[in-house]
Amino acid sequence: MAGTAVPGRLTRLEWRVARLAETRDETPTARTLVLDVPGWPGHLAGQHVDVRLTAADGYSAQRSYSLAAAADGDRVELTVQNVPDGEVSPYLTGVFAAGDPVEIRGPVGGWFVWRPDAPAPVTLVAGGAGAAPLMAMVRSRRAAGSRVPFRLVYSVRTPGDRWYADELRRPDPGVEVFPLYTRAAPDGWPRPPGRLAKGDLAAWAWPPEFDPACFVCGPTGFVEAAADLLVALGHDPRRIKTERFGPTGG
Repeated sequence: MAGTAVPGRLTRLEWRVARLAETRDETPTARTLVLDVPGWPGHLAGQHVDVRLTAADGYSAQRSYSLAAAADGDRVELTVQNVPDGEVSPYLTGVFAAGDPVEIRGPVGGWFVWRPDAPAPVTLVAGGAGAAPLMAMVRSRRAAGSRVPFRLVYSVRTPGDRWYADELRRPDPGVEVFPLYTRAAPDGWPRPPGRLAKGDLAAWAWPPEFDPACFVCGPTGFVEAAADLLVALGHDPRRIKTERFGPTGG
């Protein structure tokens, strides 16, 4: 099918030259990069790419970033969190300008993916920057016209740390969003600040008897805790897929 990756097919991944088309600031420290990638083969929601920067002296550094949007011809989107003292993210979020080139390789990954023909309800659990691949799933659902019900439980430190905040506030039939805050909540917010707890998932995730597909993404500690909570609530571990990242985004 044009515009999408072919499930199950293994191909040799090659570096491609992408050029920055536009940017969107998500938070003071996170920016979405919209890239034009001639010959892009398409991708599935949940996959990622490798990004490589090469200096004039030949030194290169690369990091992996989740694709944040549905497949759309030769255009892809990445959301990058600026990591202090990082080798790649400060350039991508602060120096990288429209028309500038960057090398990318992908798409990578075939397990942590959601396909529009999957019939099961979906629970998404995101911690901080882990929202990126899950947002790709929300956007892919919308682009495909799917009616599969989604619930997104999104944990961040403060309201100002929410990625895609405006888009997730807009009505999207069949998609429910449940933000929770660990350090500071808006005035009058019904849930006090605190880490994700069993009661949060009991209230907001699809119940295990619905046999939902569960996708969890975020820092390692968050992912392990969230997956354990889902299992404790009775979810089949085989229905829980996890993706985690380290402090460098690598």
